[in-house]
Amino acid sequence: MKPLNQPPHPMPNPNAYPQPEIDAVYRAIRERRDVRHFAPGPIGPDQLARFLAAAHNGPSVGLMQPWRFLRIVDPALRQAIHAEVDAERVRTAEALGERSGEFMRLKVEGVLTCAEVLVVGLVDRREDYVFGRRTMPEMDLASAACAIQNFWLAARAEGIGVGWVSLFDPERLRALCGMPPGSQPIAVLCVGHVESFYPAPMLELEGWDRRRELAEILYEDRWGQPAP
Repeated sequence: MKPLNQPPHPMPNPNAYPQPEIDAVYRAIRERRDVRHFAPGPIGPDQLARFLAAAHNGPSVGLMQPWRFLRIVDPALRQAIHAEVDAERVRTAEALGERSGEFMRLKVEGVLTCAEVLVVGLVDRREDYVFGRRTMPEMDLASAACAIQNFWLAARAEGIGVGWVSLFDPERLRALCGMPPGSQPIAVLCVGHVESFYPAPMLELEGWDRRRELAEILYEDRWGQPAP
């Protein structure tokens, strides 16, 4: 079977982009990284606006657009968010048992060193949206994750690093950010310049885990039945 990450079959397709643009899309996907190490310097407001527009162009179930982006500009609030992330880092280490020491040696965030911090949340009153969510209400989270991925890929294409931090207590972060009851913070995004992008996912470079082969995650007709 042809690998899924190869360019499309060369048969004429009037809907396809020119080959250099196709290559650029696959390159951004392949080289996107969860960044923890940032270089000094601001990013332009126009640039940030482009990333947010890319996010807002993401797909959403029932067109509910459940994502909200909160830009953190108050230094004291950024410090408070960092403190919450660091506290959860310790709690996570305690929950990891024998791998706690290994985890504590990892750099897991860049809240204080990145150019921009954004908190991404799901809106309140999400139960009002039934289309596509009647049996799977978590599709609001899936939709917001697609928006974040769009943001990530747009930033990578422009040479800007993004790190998705999920080490926080949602209730505490919601209170810090003044979010309404029923809303849910799902990510702290660290955004900024980098000296270079990691050649592979940082956790893979650090030996925490490895990226599985495509054959390990692709089944056919029945769960667990490998595709030929």
